[in-house]
Amino acid sequence: MNNNNSKGKVTVLGIDLAKNSFQLHGVDEQGKRVLKKKLTRKQLVAFIAQLPPCLIGLEACGGAHHWVRIFSELGHTVKMIAPQFVKPYVKSNKNDAVDAEAICEAVQRPSMRFVPSKSIEQQDIQSVHRVRSLLVGRRTAQANQIRGLLIEYGVVIPQGINQLRKAIPDILEDAENSLSSYFRELLRELYEEIVHFDERIETIELKLKVISEQNEDCQRLLTIPGVGLLTATALIAAIGDISVFKSGRELAAWIGLVPRQHSTGGKPRLLGISKRGDTYLRTLLIHGGRSVVRVAHKHQDKRNQWIGEIKQRRGENISNVAVANKNARIAWALLTKKQDYCVIGV
Repeated sequence: MNNNNSKGKVTVLGIDLAKNSFQLHGVDEQGKRVLKKKLTRKQLVAFIAQLPPCLIGLEACGGAHHWVRIFSELGHTVKMIAPQFVKPYVKSNKNDAVDAEAICEAVQRPSMRFVPSKSIEQQDIQSVHRVRSLLVGRRTAQANQIRGLLIEYGVVIPQGINQLRKAIPDILEDAENSLSSYFRELLRELYEEIVHFDERIETIELKLKVISEQNEDCQRLLTIPGVGLLTATALIAAIGDISVFKSGRELAAWIGLVPRQHSTGGKPRLLGISKRGDTYLRTLLIHGGRSVVRVAHKHQDKRNQWIGEIKQRRGENISNVAVANKNARIAWALLTKKQDYCVIGV
C-alpha cells in the first residue's frame, strides 16, 4: 500500500534507500503512522521539499552522504544509522517497507549512535584513497602473475615489489636463461604495466601531498610518530567533525582498535580487537604502529620504553596494535586542542 494513511503532520521520517526505489515511513508526535509511500529517485527530492521540517533517518549505505546533504539543504534534520543498529528494530520478515519502519523507529531512540556525515571534500579525499588502494592491488596481482609465470621457466624472484623491479630488466637482458623471444616480449609488456601502475600511484600520492599541505589538521597529525601522509589524510577524510567523539578512546573504538568484550555474570572477558569501522584506516594505523615498534629499541624516551615493555611482555603484534590505539587517541587530542604532538607531549 503506497499512500498516506492520515492527514497528520510528519515529525519523524524513515527512508530505506536504494538505487531507484525509495520506501518512506513517517510518524507524528504520538508515534502514529501517518505516511507510507514508495517513490522513485526523481520523485523523492520534490516530495521531501514540500514536507515541513522534520527528523529524517537514513541507513548508512552507498549514496547516503549525498542524501544527507540534499535533505539538510531543504531544512530537515538528517541522521544516519549503521545497518547493524537498525536490524534489531526489523519486525518479522524483511522488505523495504519494514526496513523503512525500522529506521524510523531506530532514529527516535535517545541512546542511538549515529554515523557522522561527510562533506564533499572528505569524499574527494576518500575517493583518492580508494583509487590508490585499487591500483596497489592491481600492481600486486600483476607482480604475482609475473613471479608465477617465471617460476615455470625456473626463474625465481625474491619477495617484494622492489626486488621485482630490479630483477626484471636483468632477466630480459640475460641471453643465457631459458626464456624464448616470444615470452621475453610478453614479460616486457607485463613489466611496462608495473611501471605504469607505479607512475599512477606516484601521481595520486602527489595529490594527497598537496591536500595535506593545505590542511592544518593534516599537518598536526603528521607530527605523530607512526602517522604518515596516507594515514593523516585518511583520518581527516573519515573523521570530519572530531567533536562527534567524546574521547580518544571513543575514536579508537570507532576504528576498531579496542578489545571486543564478552562478559556475563559480573565476570569481564576481553577478546581480540573488535575490528569494527573502516578496515582501511585501521590497517594504516597498525602499519604505522609496526614501523614505530620496529625502531623503538633505538630510542630511550618514555614512549619508546613503554613500547619496549609491551613488546617484551605481550609480543610484537599486540604492541603494534597498542601503538595504533595510542596514535588514534593522540590524533583525537591534537584535533580537539588544535596543537601539535610535541606541544601536548602526550
